[in-house]
Amino acid sequence: MAVNLPLPIPENLKPVAGVALGHAEAGIRKANRKDVLVVKLAPSATVAGVFTKNRFCAAPVQLCKEHLGNLRDGAPIRALVINTGNANAGTGESGLAHAKQTCAELATLLDCAPTQILPFSTGVILEPLPIDRLVAGLPQAIGNLNEDNWHNAALAIMTTDTQPKAASRQVVIDGHTVTLTGISKGAGMIKPNMATMLGFLATDARVAQPVLEQLTKAVADRSFNCITIDGDTSTNDSFIVMATGTSALAVESVDSPAYAALYDAVLGLSQELAQMIVRDGEGATKFITVTVEEGKDVEECRRIAYSIAHSPLVKTAFFASDPNLGRILAAIGYAGVDDLDVGKINLYLDDVWVARNGGRHPDYQEADGQRVMKQSEITIRVKLGRGQAGATIWTCDLSHEYVSINADYRS
Repeated sequence: MAVNLPLPIPENLKPVAGVALGHAEAGIRKANRKDVLVVKLAPSATVAGVFTKNRFCAAPVQLCKEHLGNLRDGAPIRALVINTGNANAGTGESGLAHAKQTCAELATLLDCAPTQILPFSTGVILEPLPIDRLVAGLPQAIGNLNEDNWHNAALAIMTTDTQPKAASRQVVIDGHTVTLTGISKGAGMIKPNMATMLGFLATDARVAQPVLEQLTKAVADRSFNCITIDGDTSTNDSFIVMATGTSALAVESVDSPAYAALYDAVLGLSQELAQMIVRDGEGATKFITVTVEEGKDVEECRRIAYSIAHSPLVKTAFFASDPNLGRILAAIGYAGVDDLDVGKINLYLDDVWVARNGGRHPDYQEADGQRVMKQSEITIRVKLGRGQAGATIWTCDLSHEYVSINADYRS
């Protein structure tokens, strides 16, 4: 059960002009479930993405990076195709051939070039992609293309997620109403080195290609790059932003006020979608915010925050509501900040001051720590006392259910 995460209401997911979505039940891994998604874009659309830094990156990731890298020399991206149930990772040359075949088959159906298609896969690693089933499902997906199909799209990209993840918002920028809608998926193997397992966000704003690329990287760094469930970086992590250019708002420069407003809107929606992944972490019972303040730079603050958020000892203590909070201090100490003065560190658990100047606060009572740890939403705050930088990471606890889910994942 996801932590304080309401199910998305289909009627609240706003269509984005210039984006049509269609799904199919292709039987990629299991019968009678949505497992193929096609996203068709207006010819005016610009597209940017960031991807996993895992050296074993999946075949579709390799192809996406190639197609996006050639954008300025060729035709625009016209469609995305996503399959669940199989990651097409660790599949060698045949996997790359299957990703290329997927693009070619969809390009034929949409009357465009294969390089105008971006493929994505998610699911089991080291198993051949059932390409015949995927290709056979494409006509069905194209047959139900619809702008008002975001909820089904969110369902079609799920793997071990317990529920779909989707959200929308509208903002007024320079007098123009701009619509943004996005979906994400992921519940385990989440420690993005750039994004999440899969995230797709669309807006009807018109955004120049280099501007969209800069916006996407900046947004990912403060949203999907700030979540962790288990410390594993997936082979398939991808975050894509699509700007269809169908609204009256044009953003041509990163120095414009319109860019700043659009950035805020995209960042807000991206953070919402990223936090949904943590709230639906495999077996999660608690949503935990880790904030590190007063650091020398953002990098060391992130390193310490991730050290806390990745620690199995910390995460299991929170699952049990056991205020064994010395585990947090230990995680701070081994984070790799060699010149850290632990005598300046202050640790807070929500409103409870746990450690002062590197030692237990004299007024701290274990009952107060346990009171906070029994909550479903908790904030860990660390003050390093060495600068002005800060960073925030979102994570969850580690439960018996996490082990069960991952032990039985291929069954």
